Amino acid sequence: MITIKTKEQIQKMKLAGEILAACHREISKMIVPGIGTLEIDRFAEQFIIKNGATPEQKGYNGYRFATCASVNDVICHGFPSHTKLKEGDIVTIDMVVNLNGWLADSAWTYAVGQVSEQSQKLMDVTKESLYRGIEKAVIGNRIGDISHSIQVYAEAEGFSVVREFIGHGIGMDMHEDPQVPHYGPPNLGPRLKEGMVITIEPMINTGTYRSKLDDDGWTARTLDGGLSAQYEHTIAITADGPIILTDQGV
Repeated sequence: MITIKTKEQIQKMKLAGEILAACHREISKMIVPGIGTLEIDRFAEQFIIKNGATPEQKGYNGYRFATCASVNDVICHGFPSHTKLKEGDIVTIDMVVNLNGWLADSAWTYAVGQVSEQSQKLMDVTKESLYRGIEKAVIGNRIGDISHSIQVYAEAEGFSVVREFIGHGIGMDMHEDPQVPHYGPPNLGPRLKEGMVITIEPMINTGTYRSKLDDDGWTARTLDGGLSAQYEHTIAITADGPIILTDQGV
């Protein structure tokens, strides 16, 4: 069942999103060759708590960390670790902030030092695909219009769109209806209505879109070892158009 949020509830989610965005801004300054993603995770947890919120991912279905840290061929749900990031890596930091029961969810891929031309293009195309999806998140459109816009653009740029992991509704629960794929035909799926809040979070790969799961039961990697990037925002559907609740300005 899709839950419609009031303007007051959306404002509460926006406050959670502001904490999340501020945390991402600080993390962007930390990502340099030689830092471990576990250090970033610990910083994020402390930052969120210091701002009166809680890291919603920690403890979710037994997950042990405040963030997901997905490096190079990891699509999503990578465990933070002591392994040092290297020059030329790309890393996606994904987190969910709970402020007084209301959630915000956002992921960004960061370059570690100087990255290859291919890595930079992947990041640029993934970010642009997110914003093309957001443009379609207007009252009267369908979820499939978001999905189709992302797929058409990413594939035209020579990349593939992950199928196994998708966006979702969000509110007081991390995963609500509707599901928000990043591929598929237009004019399908639930129609967008004022007060819906969803995540749009395309995961784009350099090679195949297919994935495999590590033995830890969480870490999803590209099947062929190609690179993967992800950008995600929490979006409110309003009469004034889509509002990004997790806009970090970087």
